[in-house]
Amino acid sequence: AVGWLQFVLGCGTIEWLAEKIKDRPGYKPGDILGAAYWVDDSDEGWVDYQNKEINNGRLAMVAFMGIFVQALYFDNYGD
Repeated sequence: AVGWLQFVLGCGTIEWLAEKIKDRPGYKPGDILGAAYWVDDSDEGWVDYQNKEINNGRLAMVAFMGIFVQALYFDNYGD
């Protein structure tokens, strides 16, 4: 029971800190750690890189959902 309490309080602390970071002036959406200060968003190469990373993340989420559904409905996965 204590482990779950630590988990919930830890997640709540992270969420609270993220909300406080969002309140700072000059905040850009998605920039929780402040990387936008160091990167020029007008650079076409950087924007292209960001779009590729987002698309790869979306593909990974779709792949995981396929694995999850297969395991849930068919109960066979792997080789």
